[in-house]
Amino acid sequence: MRKIVSFLLVVMVVTQPACFPKKEKLTKVWFYTYSNNPGGDDDLNINPASFLNLQADGFYTRDFGIFDFGHWEKNGKELKLINGQNKTFVFPVKLLGNELELLTPKGNIVNFEGKPASFASPGANPFSVDNNQWRIAAKRKETEQEIKKRLINHCRFYEIYFRWALDNELSSIDVRSTPSLIKIYGNGFELKPFDELPEAWRFYFFDQEDCRKASEMIKDVFNHSDIAWSNSDNKFKMFISAFQQLQQLLKEK
Repeated sequence: MRKIVSFLLVVMVVTQPACFPKKEKLTKVWFYTYSNNPGGDDDLNINPASFLNLQADGFYTRDFGIFDFGHWEKNGKELKLINGQNKTFVFPVKLLGNELELLTPKGNIVNFEGKPASFASPGANPFSVDNNQWRIAAKRKETEQEIKKRLINHCRFYEIYFRWALDNELSSIDVRSTPSLIKIYGNGFELKPFDELPEAWRFYFFDQEDCRKASEMIKDVFNHSDIAWSNSDNKFKMFISAFQQLQQLLKEK
C-alpha cells in the first residue's frame, strides 16, 4: 500500500468572558482536550478518544470509555443526558468561546473543544449510532459474518469521519486516539500487530478469540489486495476512497 502522511489534532482555544451557553451553542461535536486532574476522572472514564455529540434535534451520542446515546437537554446551568436505559446524567457546564467545561460528579473539570455538528444527512454523521455499531461491545460470541460486519462498520466510520472533515473544511483531525486495529502514523498506514492492539479495541469483542479473528480477517485483505490510492492532493479525499475500498474488499471475502 502507498504510504500516506497522517494528521494531528490542532487545538484552538478562543479566550473570551465565560458565559453559560444557550442550547444552540451547545449543538456541536465536543472532543475531550484536557482535565484539571489528569488521570483522576475515573467517574467518567474520560480518555483521549472521548467525544460528546450534541445534535440540534435533542439526540446525543458520546464515548466516555463506553459508547452511549439518548436525549439531551439544557436545564438551567446544567446539561442533562438521558440514555437509552433511561438513566440520567447531570453536569454543570460553562462555555469559554469554543471550549466547554464540564464538572464531573467527583468535582473534576474536563475540557472539550467544539467542532461543527453539521452533516449533509443522518447517514453522514460519523458520530451517529448507525456509524458506531462497532463501538458497542459484544455480549456473546460472534459469527464470522458478525465480526466482518463490525469491521465494515468500523471502516465506514472512518470514511464518514474524513468526509465530515472535508465537508466542514477542517484543516486537521485526530486519527490517533480512536480505538482501532489500523494505525495511521507519521510515515505510513498499516495494520497493528495483535499484541499491540489497544485495550479499548479488544473490549469491543466478546473474547480474545473473536478479536484475533477480526485481525486475521482484515490482515488477509491487506496481504492479498491492493488499495488504489486516489490522485487527489487532498488527504481527506484519499482516505475516504481508501476506506470505501476496504469496506468493499471485506464484503467480497
